Amino acid sequence: MFSPQMAGPGSGEGFDLFQQLLKQRIVFIGAPIDDKLANVVCAQLLLLSAEDEDRDIHVYINSPGGSVDSGMAIYDTMQYIRPDVATFCMGLAASMGQFLLCSGAPGKRFALPHSRILMHQPLIGGVLQGVAADIAIHAEQIVFTKRLLAQLIAQHTGQPVERIEADSDRDRWFTAEQARIYGHVDHVIERVPAQP
Repeated sequence: MFSPQMAGPGSGEGFDLFQQLLKQRIVFIGAPIDDKLANVVCAQLLLLSAEDEDRDIHVYINSPGGSVDSGMAIYDTMQYIRPDVATFCMGLAASMGQFLLCSGAPGKRFALPHSRILMHQPLIGGVLQGVAADIAIHAEQIVFTKRLLAQLIAQHTGQPVERIEADSDRDRWFTAEQARIYGHVDHVIERVPAQP
């Protein structure tokens, strides 16, 4: 995962920007979701949960999506840990990014006003090779994954599974406000929410 370095105050020593965000209980998903990014995000979520089970964790998303398996590892970790995970879309939450955005804690899913959210069915990449039986097994897994994601998105948005399946059959774009109405997020915000 890319981790930008910034100069520290005065001494010329560098400090890791993402480590500073982590100290504030902020996890940033700002790249395509792959195994490497998922491992880092899952580790950060587990660490923050172990440090304090009562304080929310904030996950900021600006991602074009990526691997379903990698995204499911992040999703399962978000659901597994005790702290609420608040999700924020800034820029773009597409595909698996959209799925993670809508799976934040109820009432704690946010989008900045000019965010864009893209929902679609899982994509298959690469070249599919093998004997007919293996290709049939792979096709069954694609259908299973499509149905599973539709069921989970329906659970988190409050939409019927049939509507999710119909709406995600092709690319479905949402503005921040449209995403709020649909149920991907709970609030469109322009400023950081006030801390209690």
